[in-house]
Amino acid sequence: MNKAFKALADPTRRKILDLLKKQDLTAGEIADHFDMSKPSISRHLNILKEAELVWDERKANFIIYSLNTTVFQDVLQWILNFQSEKEK
Repeated sequence: MNKAFKALADPTRRKILDLLKKQDLTAGEIADHFDMSKPSISRHLNILKEAELVWDERKANFIIYSLNTTVFQDVLQWILNFQSEKEK
């Protein structure tokens, strides 16, 4: 979960997640939304993959990225449990 919080701390990675919330995208399609180099976008995508916030799947010559909602559910559950403990 620490990797997920670290990944979520960066505004570029949060914007990538917002884009993937709408639809699965290739790295190039993601890069089109930013004014930065493709290697920089790739680094952000790798951090999101290491945190298991996104999945990648090779289709022909492309890698398609999509959200891994399971990790978001785990993070949300942790936050909700934290709030429940505080209320006790």
